[in-house]
Amino acid sequence: MRQTLREVAIVGTGLVGCSWAVDFALGGANVRIFDQNEATRTGAPARIKTMLADMEAAGLADHVEDALKRVSVAATLAAAIDGADYVQESVFERVDVKTAVALEIGKLINGEVVVGSSSSGIPASSFTAGAPNRNRFVIAHPVNPPHLVPVVELVPAPWTDPEIVPWLRARLTEVGKVPVEVKREIDGFILNRLQGALLNEAWALFEEGYATTADIDATISQGLGLRWAFMGPFETIDLNAPGGVSDYADRLAPLYFRVAEQRISPRKWSPELVARVTAERRAALPLEDLPKRSQWRDRRLVQLVAHLRRQRAQEDG
Repeated sequence: MRQTLREVAIVGTGLVGCSWAVDFALGGANVRIFDQNEATRTGAPARIKTMLADMEAAGLADHVEDALKRVSVAATLAAAIDGADYVQESVFERVDVKTAVALEIGKLINGEVVVGSSSSGIPASSFTAGAPNRNRFVIAHPVNPPHLVPVVELVPAPWTDPEIVPWLRARLTEVGKVPVEVKREIDGFILNRLQGALLNEAWALFEEGYATTADIDATISQGLGLRWAFMGPFETIDLNAPGGVSDYADRLAPLYFRVAEQRISPRKWSPELVARVTAERRAALPLEDLPKRSQWRDRRLVQLVAHLRRQRAQEDG
Protein backbone atom coordinates (compact mmCIF):
# COMPACT_ATOMS: atom_id res chain seq x y z
CA MET A 1 0.00 0.00 0.00
CA ARG A 2 1.24 3.45 -0.87
CA GLN A 3 2.42 5.76 1.87
CA THR A 4 0.46 8.70 0.48
CA LEU A 5 -2.98 8.95 -1.08
CA ARG A 6 -2.43 9.95 -4.69
CA GLU A 7 -5.56 8.63 -6.36
CA VAL A 8 -8.91 8.52 -4.55
CA ALA A 9 -12.32 7.41 -5.78
CA ILE A 10 -15.53 8.72 -4.20
CA VAL A 11 -18.57 6.51 -4.76
CA GLY A 12 -21.75 8.41 -3.93
CA THR A 13 -21.74 12.19 -4.40
CA GLY A 14 -24.34 13.45 -1.97
CA LEU A 15 -23.32 15.86 0.78
CA VAL A 16 -21.04 13.34 2.51
CA GLY A 17 -19.35 12.19 -0.70
CA CYS A 18 -18.74 15.75 -1.90
CA SER A 19 -17.42 16.69 1.51
CA TRP A 20 -14.97 13.77 1.41
CA ALA A 21 -13.85 14.91 -2.04
CA VAL A 22 -12.97 18.32 -0.57
CA ASP A 23 -10.86 16.69 2.15
CA PHE A 24 -8.86 14.52 -0.24
CA ALA A 25 -8.45 17.19 -2.92
CA LEU A 26 -7.13 19.67 -0.34
CA GLY A 27 -4.79 16.91 0.83
CA GLY A 28 -3.24 16.77 -2.64
CA ALA A 29 -4.92 13.66 -4.08
CA ASN A 30 -6.51 13.36 -7.48
CA VAL A 31 -10.16 12.61 -6.81
CA ARG A 32 -12.57 10.90 -9.18
CA ILE A 33 -16.21 11.05 -8.14
CA PHE A 34 -19.07 8.84 -9.26
CA ASP A 35 -22.77 8.48 -8.51
CA GLN A 36 -25.34 6.24 -10.17
CA ASN A 37 -27.73 9.21 -10.26
CA GLU A 38 -26.69 11.39 -13.17
CA ALA A 39 -28.12 14.62 -11.74
CA THR A 40 -26.38 14.05 -8.41
CA ARG A 41 -23.15 13.21 -10.21
CA THR A 42 -23.11 16.20 -12.56
CA GLY A 43 -24.16 18.61 -9.82
CA ALA A 44 -21.36 17.55 -7.48
CA PRO A 45 -18.60 19.88 -8.79
CA ALA A 46 -20.73 22.95 -8.03
CA ARG A 47 -21.36 21.74 -4.48
CA ILE A 48 -17.66 21.05 -4.01
CA LYS A 49 -16.76 24.49 -5.34
CA THR A 50 -19.10 26.14 -2.81
CA MET A 51 -17.60 24.15 0.07
CA LEU A 52 -14.09 25.15 -0.96
CA ALA A 53 -15.05 28.82 -1.34
CA ASP A 54 -16.54 28.90 2.16
CA MET A 55 -13.40 27.33 3.60
CA GLU A 56 -11.17 29.77 1.74
CA ALA A 57 -13.19 32.75 2.99
CA ALA A 58 -12.70 31.57 6.59
CA GLY A 59 -8.98 31.00 6.13
CA LEU A 60 -9.32 27.22 6.40
CA ALA A 61 -8.00 26.46 2.93
CA ASP A 62 -5.85 28.02 0.25
CA HIS A 63 -5.04 27.09 -3.34
CA VAL A 64 -8.66 26.01 -3.65
CA GLU A 65 -8.64 26.38 -7.43
CA ASP A 66 -5.83 23.84 -7.59
CA ALA A 67 -7.83 21.51 -5.34
CA LEU A 68 -10.90 21.90 -7.53
CA LYS A 69 -8.85 21.00 -10.61
CA ARG A 70 -7.89 17.73 -8.92
CA VAL A 71 -11.56 16.67 -8.81
CA SER A 72 -13.05 14.99 -11.86
CA VAL A 73 -16.34 13.28 -12.59
CA ALA A 74 -16.23 9.65 -13.75
CA ALA A 75 -18.95 8.35 -16.05
CA THR A 76 -18.82 4.83 -14.61
CA LEU A 77 -17.90 3.11 -11.36
CA ALA A 78 -15.07 1.27 -13.11
CA ALA A 79 -13.61 4.54 -14.41
CA ALA A 80 -13.73 6.07 -10.93
CA ILE A 81 -11.95 3.15 -9.28
CA ASP A 82 -9.38 2.49 -12.02
CA GLY A 83 -5.95 3.26 -10.57
CA ALA A 84 -7.28 4.33 -7.15
CA ASP A 85 -5.26 3.81 -3.98
CA TYR A 86 -8.34 4.33 -1.84
CA VAL A 87 -12.10 4.22 -2.39
CA GLN A 88 -14.52 6.07 -0.10
CA GLU A 89 -18.03 4.66 -0.47
CA SER A 90 -20.81 7.04 0.61
CA VAL A 91 -23.98 5.57 -0.84
CA PHE A 92 -27.42 5.39 0.76
CA GLU A 93 -27.41 4.04 4.33
CA ARG A 94 -29.21 0.74 3.71
CA VAL A 95 -27.82 -2.77 3.92
CA ASP A 96 -29.11 -3.91 0.52
CA VAL A 97 -27.74 -0.82 -1.24
CA LYS A 98 -24.35 -1.08 0.43
CA THR A 99 -24.20 -4.84 -0.24
CA ALA A 100 -24.80 -4.31 -3.95
CA VAL A 101 -22.15 -1.59 -4.16
CA ALA A 102 -19.63 -3.64 -2.16
CA LEU A 103 -20.07 -6.52 -4.60
CA GLU A 104 -19.42 -4.21 -7.56
CA ILE A 105 -16.44 -2.50 -5.97
CA GLY A 106 -14.95 -5.78 -4.80
CA LYS A 107 -14.88 -7.08 -8.36
CA LEU A 108 -13.06 -3.97 -9.59
CA ILE A 109 -10.28 -3.63 -7.01
CA ASN A 110 -7.03 -5.50 -6.56
CA GLY A 111 -5.45 -6.75 -3.36
CA GLU A 112 -3.77 -3.41 -2.63
CA VAL A 113 -6.74 -1.03 -2.75
CA VAL A 114 -8.49 -0.07 0.49
CA VAL A 115 -12.23 0.62 0.57
CA GLY A 116 -13.70 2.74 3.35
CA SER A 117 -17.44 2.97 3.90
CA SER A 118 -19.12 6.07 5.31
CA SER A 119 -21.66 3.84 7.07
CA SER A 120 -22.87 5.68 10.17
CA GLY A 121 -23.82 2.62 12.18
CA ILE A 122 -24.09 -0.50 10.02
CA PRO A 123 -21.03 -2.75 10.58
CA ALA A 124 -19.02 -3.74 7.52
CA SER A 125 -19.72 -7.43 8.18
CA SER A 126 -23.39 -6.73 7.39
CA PHE A 127 -22.70 -5.85 3.77
CA THR A 128 -19.22 -7.11 2.77
CA ALA A 129 -19.47 -10.80 3.70
CA GLY A 130 -20.01 -11.90 0.12
CA ALA A 131 -17.91 -9.24 -1.58
CA PRO A 132 -14.78 -10.16 -3.54
CA ASN A 133 -11.67 -8.88 -1.76
CA ARG A 134 -13.73 -8.42 1.38
CA ASN A 135 -10.55 -8.18 3.47
CA ARG A 136 -9.89 -4.77 1.85
CA PHE A 137 -13.09 -3.20 3.27
CA VAL A 138 -13.32 -1.16 6.49
CA ILE A 139 -15.73 1.36 7.98
CA ALA A 140 -14.49 4.96 7.74
CA HIS A 141 -17.44 6.83 9.24
CA PRO A 142 -17.14 10.62 9.19
CA VAL A 143 -19.17 13.22 11.05
CA ASN A 144 -21.37 15.29 8.77
CA PRO A 145 -20.09 17.42 7.08
CA PRO A 146 -16.71 15.66 6.82
CA HIS A 147 -14.82 18.61 5.30
CA LEU A 148 -15.47 20.63 8.47
CA VAL A 149 -15.67 18.00 11.23
CA PRO A 150 -12.42 16.03 11.42
CA VAL A 151 -13.33 12.86 13.37
CA VAL A 152 -13.51 9.59 11.40
CA GLU A 153 -14.42 6.29 13.05
CA LEU A 154 -12.40 3.34 11.73
CA VAL A 155 -14.13 0.02 12.37
CA PRO A 156 -12.77 -3.23 10.88
CA ALA A 157 -14.88 -6.23 10.02
CA PRO A 158 -13.71 -9.57 11.47
CA TRP A 159 -12.00 -10.31 8.14
CA THR A 160 -10.47 -6.86 7.49
CA ASP A 161 -6.71 -7.10 6.85
CA PRO A 162 -5.11 -5.99 10.15
CA GLU A 163 -2.71 -3.71 8.28
CA ILE A 164 -5.54 -1.56 6.94
CA VAL A 165 -6.64 0.38 10.04
CA PRO A 166 -3.14 1.65 10.97
CA TRP A 167 -2.43 2.43 7.32
CA LEU A 168 -5.69 4.33 6.85
CA ARG A 169 -5.32 6.08 10.19
CA ALA A 170 -1.96 7.47 9.06
CA ARG A 171 -3.23 8.49 5.62
CA LEU A 172 -6.31 10.26 7.00
CA THR A 173 -4.23 12.07 9.60
CA GLU A 174 -2.08 13.41 6.76
CA VAL A 175 -5.13 15.05 5.15
CA GLY A 176 -6.22 16.70 8.39
CA LYS A 177 -8.67 14.16 9.77
CA VAL A 178 -8.78 12.88 13.36
CA PRO A 179 -9.23 9.10 13.05
CA VAL A 180 -10.45 7.12 16.06
CA GLU A 181 -10.27 3.34 16.15
CA VAL A 182 -13.19 1.20 17.26
CA LYS A 183 -11.54 -2.04 18.29
CA ARG A 184 -14.35 -4.32 17.16
CA GLU A 185 -17.78 -4.07 15.57
CA ILE A 186 -20.75 -2.72 17.49
CA ASP A 187 -24.00 -1.25 16.16
CA GLY A 188 -23.78 2.52 15.96
CA PHE A 189 -20.00 2.49 16.61
CA ILE A 190 -18.90 5.09 19.18
CA LEU A 191 -20.25 8.39 17.91
CA ASN A 192 -23.84 7.36 17.30
CA ARG A 193 -24.03 5.35 20.51
CA LEU A 194 -23.02 8.47 22.42
CA GLN A 195 -25.34 10.63 20.34
CA GLY A 196 -28.10 8.04 20.71
CA ALA A 197 -27.89 8.10 24.50
CA LEU A 198 -28.33 11.86 24.46
CA LEU A 199 -31.10 11.74 21.85
CA ASN A 200 -33.06 9.08 23.70
CA GLU A 201 -32.95 11.15 26.88
CA ALA A 202 -33.94 14.29 24.97
CA TRP A 203 -36.96 12.55 23.43
CA ALA A 204 -37.95 11.13 26.82
CA LEU A 205 -37.70 14.49 28.58
CA PHE A 206 -39.86 16.08 25.88
CA GLU A 207 -42.39 13.23 25.93
CA GLU A 208 -42.74 13.48 29.69
CA GLY A 209 -43.34 17.22 29.50
CA TYR A 210 -40.21 18.47 31.25
CA ALA A 211 -39.20 20.96 28.53
CA THR A 212 -39.83 22.13 24.97
CA THR A 213 -37.65 21.06 22.07
CA ALA A 214 -36.21 24.60 21.93
CA ASP A 215 -35.20 24.59 25.59
CA ILE A 216 -33.69 21.11 25.35
CA ASP A 217 -31.70 22.26 22.31
CA ALA A 218 -30.58 25.41 24.16
CA THR A 219 -29.32 23.28 27.06
CA ILE A 220 -26.89 21.67 24.63
CA SER A 221 -26.02 24.56 22.29
CA GLN A 222 -25.62 27.11 25.08
CA GLY A 223 -24.42 24.67 27.75
CA LEU A 224 -22.83 21.27 27.28
CA GLY A 225 -22.02 21.89 23.64
CA LEU A 226 -19.78 24.85 24.37
CA ARG A 227 -17.39 22.63 26.30
CA TRP A 228 -17.80 19.71 23.97
CA ALA A 229 -16.55 21.84 21.08
CA PHE A 230 -13.00 21.38 22.35
CA MET A 231 -13.03 18.59 24.96
CA GLY A 232 -14.74 15.25 25.48
CA PRO A 233 -16.78 13.87 28.38
CA PHE A 234 -13.89 12.35 30.33
CA GLU A 235 -11.78 15.50 30.22
CA THR A 236 -14.88 17.57 31.03
CA ILE A 237 -15.55 15.76 34.29
CA ASP A 238 -11.84 15.58 35.13
CA LEU A 239 -11.83 19.40 35.17
CA ASN A 240 -15.17 19.73 36.96
CA ALA A 241 -14.02 18.59 40.41
CA PRO A 242 -11.04 19.77 42.48
CA GLY A 243 -9.66 16.24 42.75
CA GLY A 244 -10.22 15.30 39.11
CA VAL A 245 -12.20 12.42 37.68
CA SER A 246 -12.11 10.24 40.80
CA ASP A 247 -13.39 13.14 42.91
CA TYR A 248 -16.15 13.78 40.36
CA ALA A 249 -17.14 10.11 40.47
CA ASP A 250 -17.30 10.18 44.28
CA ARG A 251 -19.56 13.22 44.17
CA LEU A 252 -21.88 12.48 41.24
CA ALA A 253 -21.75 8.78 40.36
CA PRO A 254 -24.79 8.08 42.60
CA LEU A 255 -26.82 10.74 40.74
CA TYR A 256 -25.96 9.33 37.32
CA PHE A 257 -26.76 5.82 38.54
CA ARG A 258 -30.22 6.96 39.69
CA VAL A 259 -30.79 8.64 36.34
CA ALA A 260 -29.71 5.50 34.48
CA GLU A 261 -32.03 3.35 36.59
CA GLN A 262 -34.95 5.53 35.50
CA ARG A 263 -34.25 4.60 31.86
CA ILE A 264 -33.77 0.83 32.13
CA SER A 265 -36.81 0.24 29.88
CA PRO A 266 -36.20 2.40 26.81
CA ARG A 267 -39.19 3.37 24.71
CA LYS A 268 -39.38 3.68 20.95
CA TRP A 269 -39.95 7.08 19.41
CA SER A 270 -43.66 6.61 18.74
CA PRO A 271 -45.37 8.15 15.68
CA GLU A 272 -47.36 10.38 18.03
CA LEU A 273 -44.19 11.60 19.75
CA VAL A 274 -42.43 12.21 16.45
CA ALA A 275 -45.47 14.18 15.27
CA ARG A 276 -45.34 16.42 18.37
CA VAL A 277 -41.62 17.09 17.98
CA THR A 278 -42.11 17.69 14.26
CA ALA A 279 -44.85 20.23 14.99
CA GLU A 280 -42.54 22.22 17.27
CA ARG A 281 -39.64 22.06 14.82
CA ARG A 282 -41.74 23.04 11.81
CA ALA A 283 -43.18 25.98 13.77
CA ALA A 284 -39.60 27.09 14.44
CA LEU A 285 -38.29 26.24 10.96
CA PRO A 286 -40.60 25.66 7.97
CA LEU A 287 -39.65 22.62 5.90
CA GLU A 288 -38.81 24.74 2.86
CA ASP A 289 -36.20 26.60 4.92
CA LEU A 290 -34.22 23.47 5.86
CA PRO A 291 -31.65 23.80 3.03
CA LYS A 292 -30.97 27.44 3.92
CA ARG A 293 -30.57 26.55 7.61
CA SER A 294 -28.23 23.70 6.68
CA GLN A 295 -26.06 26.19 4.80
CA TRP A 296 -26.14 28.44 7.89
CA ARG A 297 -25.00 25.48 10.01
CA ASP A 298 -22.09 24.73 7.69
CA ARG A 299 -20.95 28.35 7.65
CA ARG A 300 -21.14 28.55 11.43
CA LEU A 301 -19.08 25.37 11.56
CA VAL A 302 -16.51 26.92 9.22
CA GLN A 303 -16.09 29.85 11.59
CA LEU A 304 -15.95 27.59 14.65
CA VAL A 305 -13.35 25.31 13.12
CA ALA A 306 -11.29 28.33 12.07
CA HIS A 307 -11.45 29.73 15.61
CA LEU A 308 -10.42 26.40 17.17
CA ARG A 309 -7.53 26.01 14.75
CA ARG A 310 -6.26 29.49 15.60
CA GLN A 311 -6.47 28.69 19.29
CA ARG A 312 -4.55 25.43 18.87
CA ALA A 313 -1.89 27.21 16.80
CA GLN A 314 -1.44 29.81 19.52
CA GLU A 315 -1.18 27.12 22.20
CA ASP A 316 1.30 25.10 20.16
CA GLY A 317 3.33 28.22 19.30
